[in-house]
Amino acid sequence: MAFTIAIIIFIICYLFIISEKVNQALIALSGGVLLLLTKVYSWEDAFTNYIDWNTIALLFSMMVLVSVTKKTGLFTYIAIIFAQKVNGAPIPLLIGTAVLTALGSALLDNVTTVLLFVPIILTLTKLLELPTFPYLLTIILSSNIGGTATLIGDPPNIMIGQAVEHFTFLSFITNLGPVVIILFVCMVAFVVVRFRKELIMQPHLVDNLLKINATTYIKKSPMLYQSISVLGITILGFLLHPVFHIDLTTVAVFGALLLLMLTEKELETEKVFQEIEWITLFFFIGLFMLVGGLEEVGAIDELARYIIWVTEGDLPLTAIILLWISGLISQIINNIPFVAAMIPVIEEFQAYGMTNVDPLWWSLALGACLGGNGTLIGASANVVVAGLAEGEGESISFMRYLKYGVPFVLFSMLISTLYIYLRYLRPFIDSFLLG
Repeated sequence: MAFTIAIIIFIICYLFIISEKVNQALIALSGGVLLLLTKVYSWEDAFTNYIDWNTIALLFSMMVLVSVTKKTGLFTYIAIIFAQKVNGAPIPLLIGTAVLTALGSALLDNVTTVLLFVPIILTLTKLLELPTFPYLLTIILSSNIGGTATLIGDPPNIMIGQAVEHFTFLSFITNLGPVVIILFVCMVAFVVVRFRKELIMQPHLVDNLLKINATTYIKKSPMLYQSISVLGITILGFLLHPVFHIDLTTVAVFGALLLLMLTEKELETEKVFQEIEWITLFFFIGLFMLVGGLEEVGAIDELARYIIWVTEGDLPLTAIILLWISGLISQIINNIPFVAAMIPVIEEFQAYGMTNVDPLWWSLALGACLGGNGTLIGASANVVVAGLAEGEGESISFMRYLKYGVPFVLFSMLISTLYIYLRYLRPFIDSFLLG
């Protein structure tokens, strides 16, 4: 009975989220409470097992850092300089946005990158009166593609890196980097071709932009230097994660608290908290509770066991099926809990006599990270971008995004299938036949 209830509640909530007729956070939280009322799980289970407080704390901390830094005018300054460097041309601006977002997502993590970059892009599109959707779409796709390339780029990769001892920072780059570059180039070409007619330069606005002295937007006060210093220390902490193995959330929380203490005299903490994207944070909490219901009743574990049953331990078939199921499922539920459920399943495959399960890990990473591009709730970065945009009055339609997200995920899965086959499975099959 609990299995059916959890599935029904999840489907109904998902349909309401797609309809966009009711606030998404309200729907997700209501679904979570319904799971509690129907005794699918308890409050204790929800709080201790299913709500990922590490992700919530990381998001909250980065929102604090961005909120305080935004008050100094630094993001406006960077936005103007960036736009002036490309002479206000919409297409180069779009390409530059993609490149910077992908690099930032690979070197930091995609959630942090979009939190830093979305305010800059929203400022630019308002200055140049450009449509925001092409740029926000580009940021989402670029963040998930770029984050796929490294150990710290996307939460699923962090989880896989922690589960497999012999995987290093370099392992992710060498194994996932090539296919990421291919997909990134294809994505940029697509968005440029698709939106080139909508991205029209307005000469008078560009002239006004080029005349702006960007330094006038900088508020030179102690808070400026404190913000830059703490933000720099936090980013450095992220980059040094492979060296010191300090949890990313711990680094972010430390940075947020340090900045709040340093700037308390100039900016009251209460005012900072008023500008936090609480709707986004509560949507995450509700989403974790909804997916937690599926975990509690064993729906995700059942899917994992079904994969084992279908493939009968065959490595090539398992790798391809795992890639596609990860990619398709990650469009519907957030990829973090799905990867958490799949990690022990892959570990069990070694009991079936598989001596090298590395191709399965890379299939899971590609499927989960790239599959997150499918919908606005498929990956953490997507939810954050949508929340930031809505806060600025530039909401992204769930269905409009879906028209671009799903086709790109299917394309990504096809390219990834070819890549996995040629790099890992074909040599395995050849050696098996020769043996």
